[in-house]
Amino acid sequence: MRIAMLSPIAWRTPPRHYGPWESVVSLLTESLVTQGIETTLFATGDSKTTGKLHAICPRGYEEDASIIPKVWEGLHISEVFEHAAEFDIIHNHFDFLPLTYAGLTNTPVVTTIHGFSSPGILPVYKKYNGEVSYVAISNADRFVELDYIKTIYHGIDIKQFDFQHEPDDYLLFFGRIHHDKGAREAIEIAKACGKKLILAGIIQDESYYLRHVEPFLNKSDVVYVGSVGPTERNRLLGNAYALLHPINFNEPFGLSVIESMACGTPVIAFNKGSMSELIENGENGFLVNTVDEAIDRVAQIRDIERASCRRHVERNFTVERMAKEYIRVYETILKKKKYKED
Repeated sequence: MRIAMLSPIAWRTPPRHYGPWESVVSLLTESLVTQGIETTLFATGDSKTTGKLHAICPRGYEEDASIIPKVWEGLHISEVFEHAAEFDIIHNHFDFLPLTYAGLTNTPVVTTIHGFSSPGILPVYKKYNGEVSYVAISNADRFVELDYIKTIYHGIDIKQFDFQHEPDDYLLFFGRIHHDKGAREAIEIAKACGKKLILAGIIQDESYYLRHVEPFLNKSDVVYVGSVGPTERNRLLGNAYALLHPINFNEPFGLSVIESMACGTPVIAFNKGSMSELIENGENGFLVNTVDEAIDRVAQIRDIERASCRRHVERNFTVERMAKEYIRVYETILKKKKYKED
């Protein structure tokens, strides 16, 4: 089986710090390689893989302002389809644009839908519904007018996250500094509880940061540490008393949620989107609907067994489990293709 893995080019694969889609692509690619699947990663030229790297764009456009996104996206996407005959499956992680090439090749295309950035992109997904196999990353993120071959939850490399039995006393916000992710609400929760809050993540909305985050920053109670790499991520998540995830949108998935639990750190999340599929309420965190409910739950975090958080991830959200499910999807698609050809 020969797989062409099409990654985004906003960031390197795997990302140095931020880049959730690129992170998932890297984890899946490396796991497939270890299982003997011939995998070619189409990504930026500075990407790292134990498989074969095929690159046109030298660096991620979010890391090099001289790279014009639409120009290099076009070159990048066309490259994989111009080599389509060399592969048994094209696995697209690049949102909707590659779908427009799907009708030009006999190589089956499977697309992992990492979320819908806007209802405006749905006409493309609808047009290629049935021609491209869609994978959802949560049941909550399934669009009713589309057909899906499977829901496959993201997996993480559990070895990258150290279990911490005894945490420090700070709360952690780990995500984009943006209204969607709820940095403002996290600050409100922490202040009401009298606990230190550490915020980590890229500033995606500068005006939001200046209005709702920066005025509250100091060196003791509310600290912003920027976007962090894997080592610091592991330390911050593992030592946190709890992860605050007060999202203001229906999140398709939440990598930071399972990464936190892998370290043994419970999560307090607003019950939106996929959160009820990731968190067992009262077992490895709490699902809440308001800031006031979140404040009340902070005091109950001590009742959560940190080891149960780790076990939950080991059972349900490992990269090995994710890769096996994708291999089964590939096999199903190839069997259908062979049946049609016969």
